[in-house]
Amino acid sequence: MAIDESRPFDIVLWGATGFTGCLVANYLARQAGNADLRWAIAGRNRDKLEDLRRGLGPDFEDLPILVGDALDRASMDEIAQKTRVVCTTVGPYAHFGSNLVAACVEARTDYCDLTGEVQWVREMIDKYHDEAVQRGVRIVHCCGFDSIPSDLGTWHLQTEAQSRYGTRCDRVDLLVWKIRGGVSGGTVASMTQVLEEAGRDRDVRRCLADPYGLNPPEQRSGPDDSFQRTPRIHSELGAWTGPFIMAAINEKVVRRTNALLDYPYGDDFRYSEASHLGTGVPAAVRATAMSAGLGAFSAAMALRPTRALLERFLLPSPGEGPSQETIEDGHFSLRLFGWGRDDQDKSFRIVVEVSADSDPGYGATSTMLGESALCLAVDEVDTGLDGGVLTPASALGDALVERLHAAGISFNVLE
Repeated sequence: MAIDESRPFDIVLWGATGFTGCLVANYLARQAGNADLRWAIAGRNRDKLEDLRRGLGPDFEDLPILVGDALDRASMDEIAQKTRVVCTTVGPYAHFGSNLVAACVEARTDYCDLTGEVQWVREMIDKYHDEAVQRGVRIVHCCGFDSIPSDLGTWHLQTEAQSRYGTRCDRVDLLVWKIRGGVSGGTVASMTQVLEEAGRDRDVRRCLADPYGLNPPEQRSGPDDSFQRTPRIHSELGAWTGPFIMAAINEKVVRRTNALLDYPYGDDFRYSEASHLGTGVPAAVRATAMSAGLGAFSAAMALRPTRALLERFLLPSPGEGPSQETIEDGHFSLRLFGWGRDDQDKSFRIVVEVSADSDPGYGATSTMLGESALCLAVDEVDTGLDGGVLTPASALGDALVERLHAAGISFNVLE
């Protein structure tokens, strides 16, 4: 790793004392020795940061602590100027994240986060992409379960298709094969932020509904429709599918990757996500129930009175999350099916599985974010893009795939 002596830190973890922040802090602590890493933990409460540092063990008793306020631009400037990479878990990002992104762009500091807030990512693109390109700053959103398995899974599938068949797939469908995990209060708060903004802002609603809403301004069109909301039989596999709640952000991220990299997947590339539910009548019932349940939940969350009831009686509060047992017992398996035609005009199919034996939203996500920060700080990466408001694949590509595979998040070709 080439060390920039002009800045004291390689990575600052902002929001280290939150539920996910603690998981990422522990992950970075386990990796710090191997990476010869200069890092610090940061947040708004020094006492909590000192408690976290003690919990990391005696090897980290001198780990630096930085204190700031996400709503104070000057304190975000100070933090950004001290490090090469900021890794942040502080959401809702639309409320707490904008000053930090602005500070990182100004300071030429690379950045990664966990946001799944479509409307805020669009705002950051519109405000800062051009400046980040000019300043050579990589602002990398969506470095957790949304949207790394989708984005890097598609990247890996297309790389394998090119290697095996001499061409890329013109269609990729991600199907959730198996999944088990918990939900944190931070995730609920982010969902609430999105719904509140959509309720009062027509432009936000348009962005959420537009399948190409995160593409560059002149490239917001293509063959795909909006994400799946109803039960369907998959045209190629003959299996029943239901909606996947993360598709609303994941699909847009994959399409932005294709656009940013000048359409390596093709300008007629099609991408979709859904939940695989099997065949036969029982699967049809499950698909119908899933669609109805997610529709009812979305409707309840969109209305302030019912949302307040859910938040009070059913959903976790900010700072709360699943138990360690739930995290350790969690797992996921996502399968990406790609279809294309080779140089002899023969059709082919390739299947890639992205999987991990850990809770997708917290155990695996802390690994994904931690490795994204390490990749930004440590690795020489050549995707052709040196700056901008980027996606995980367009910013970090094969380097991050290799890191995650080594860390226990598998990217395997099944056929």
